[in-house]
Amino acid sequence: MESGGTHDSEVPAVLTDAAFSQRYREYLEKANILDGRYCAQKFGDGMVALPVLEEKFNESVQEDLLNNVAPGSTCIKSLIANPIHSKRCRVKPPAQKLHCDLYNLLVSYGLTWTQGLESDLPHSWQQHGDLVVLGKECFSNLIWRQLGDELWSCVAHALGAKRLAIQGHVLNDGLRSPNVTLLLGDSAWVEHKDNGIRYSFDLTKCMFSAGNIVEKQRIATLACFGEIVVDLYAGIGYFTLPFLVHAGAAFVHACEWNPHAVTALRRNLELNKVSQKCQIHEGDNRQLLLHSIADRVNLGLIPTSEAGYPAACRVLKKSTGGTLHIHHNVDAFLSRHETGDKSETTAPEGGRSQKIFWRKWAEATEIKIRALLQDIHSTTWQTHIVRIEKVKSYAPWVDHVVLDLDCRPLPETF
Repeated sequence: MESGGTHDSEVPAVLTDAAFSQRYREYLEKANILDGRYCAQKFGDGMVALPVLEEKFNESVQEDLLNNVAPGSTCIKSLIANPIHSKRCRVKPPAQKLHCDLYNLLVSYGLTWTQGLESDLPHSWQQHGDLVVLGKECFSNLIWRQLGDELWSCVAHALGAKRLAIQGHVLNDGLRSPNVTLLLGDSAWVEHKDNGIRYSFDLTKCMFSAGNIVEKQRIATLACFGEIVVDLYAGIGYFTLPFLVHAGAAFVHACEWNPHAVTALRRNLELNKVSQKCQIHEGDNRQLLLHSIADRVNLGLIPTSEAGYPAACRVLKKSTGGTLHIHHNVDAFLSRHETGDKSETTAPEGGRSQKIFWRKWAEATEIKIRALLQDIHSTTWQTHIVRIEKVKSYAPWVDHVVLDLDCRPLPETF
């Protein structure tokens, strides 16, 4: 008998001779009667107790074992005292534990585990403290519905969570609202910490992009001491907070039209003790009334922040100019066909071929910005592409990039 593992008081079993135990095991396992949660127990008199599911082990099964599976064997209903959990149900990585626990839950409902269910399990997930967010493709098989809320309790326990949610496709509502459903728990508010900054948000109402971490860290290293920053798409404070907490910005005007994100932004400014250095402008940033106040403007919206270009040019200081950080999803495949480019389409992601398209987009954007600046401020401006960098891959051949564009008014000549 094996030692170690978690013990229950007693479980149903069938007792037979050791010589017939393997035949019994094969039959019981094939018929989904063997209780795979527990180990068989060996006795010194040559008998073996095999754990079985009580609701499935009946007189018909017992007769079949005696008459057909192993004629001449002993077949006695019994109990295993202080049973030991089987190897597959002991402490394991979460994915294995999830598989084991769900297998046992299905069996306890009298349902059969099939190979098709394996691919229906979550193989990755996001964790925010005690809340786990599952991917949108898992648990689509109708069999799971038969388990009711017990399914979600089982999943949460296996993954070490108290709350559970599932992710859908981002809503096309102009706010990039998440499509997240809370499956277990009373609140969807979570807290995430990046680079010493606390971000709190309701994940059923607000997006949180972990893929922006490199850009947030870069913003945190900028020398913004004494600067006035306008963040045109502030969200819950992805870039507003690094500007204030680490980069030393004197003040940030944060624009956001999603009321749920505004609620989280206010909370995060308080959490990070920088609320006195930020003014939130709730609503459409195209209606922003600020003019000629900013040393730096952040346009952190994808797939494009082009609608914010006029506002960015208006708020940039007329006398000294400043820097624009412009985010965009560059679709190299689409750009190639629009321009008739015949270059190869098999270049590795982020390779030289795609960087050519980043540059083309940046140069076209520079021309648009310079024209807007000159029109809005009625003066001549010079612009300079300081940096074009990839933030993350958004899709095949689509890269989320950021352009740092230096914009300066030329001295007036008389």
